[in-house]
Amino acid sequence: MTRIIALLLAYLFLALALIGIFLPGLPTVPFLLLAAWFSAKGSQRLHKWLYEHPKFGSILINWEQQKAISRGSKIIAILMLCGSWFILYHYMISVWMFAGITAIFLVVSVYLITRPEPH
Repeated sequence: MTRIIALLLAYLFLALALIGIFLPGLPTVPFLLLAAWFSAKGSQRLHKWLYEHPKFGSILINWEQQKAISRGSKIIAILMLCGSWFILYHYMISVWMFAGITAIFLVVSVYLITRPEPH
């Protein structure tokens, strides 16, 4: 992978992470983790900025060192999943699609809950 492609992907995933802060249903942290990974290959300056950021840095460091997610992040993520689920419920187009999304949300919730908290 070339440095330019990695840099473009890092900025793309960072943009998606930032949008995910405000848009229910769009995950923030997975996109942030992808942005950090691609920035390590594309831009040391962006990579350093992400890890030194007051909000993003601790999330990235906790995940990298301990595979841990803070309790606050878990609560926010699960509340956002619940909010998204209720919105989807009211605008349901297909019962099968809704069932599939419900299953995905449940798997994601279980995964989040079972991750350790940073110490």
